Amino acid sequence: MGKAVYTISFTGWIFKAVALFFTVSAVATATSWKFDEYTSHQGMQTQEIVTAAEITKQLECLTRNIYYEAAHEPFEGKVAVAQVTLNRVPNPGFEDTVCGVVYEKNIFYKRVVCQFSWYCQGRGKVDPINTMAWQESEEVAKKVLLENFRLPSLEMAIYYHADYINPRWTYPKITQIGRHIFYAEKPTDKT
Repeated sequence: MGKAVYTISFTGWIFKAVALFFTVSAVATATSWKFDEYTSHQGMQTQEIVTAAEITKQLECLTRNIYYEAAHEPFEGKVAVAQVTLNRVPNPGFEDTVCGVVYEKNIFYKRVVCQFSWYCQGRGKVDPINTMAWQESEEVAKKVLLENFRLPSLEMAIYYHADYINPRWTYPKITQIGRHIFYAEKPTDKT
């Protein structure tokens, strides 16, 4: 009788150990997949290790850009701004990280021009005052940066401007979402 109880307890222990092994393996695989997904799609193109601090920094930059560019836009408008930011990362015409894209400056005719006007206007030096809009921007940044959430229509979007200005761009227009009009790059002639 004592032997049967020992066998059942031993079998239960084995079952628990196997279940624990598979759980740990699944979590490790999922975590590895998320980091691989992040590094391959979000501007971390090298084989270096991506730290939690680096992900947090990139998330902060994207959140700040969404907040200052689209705080009062609908959800899709916030996603669109985030998506354009990330679409620029692998593009050779822009910096190769999220923060690099957000804080990129160029000089045109002896004048400093930022990719995103809020940065040149100095608004990024002040803490956000609308905490609800900041939290919404942060949620969108997480969805786009970490969960790879995208609007299919903006797959090629690389530029946008507010609908109340007219920069006279000749880029192909994609769509308008909220107060922003989105554009693709000019097609290259491959002849």
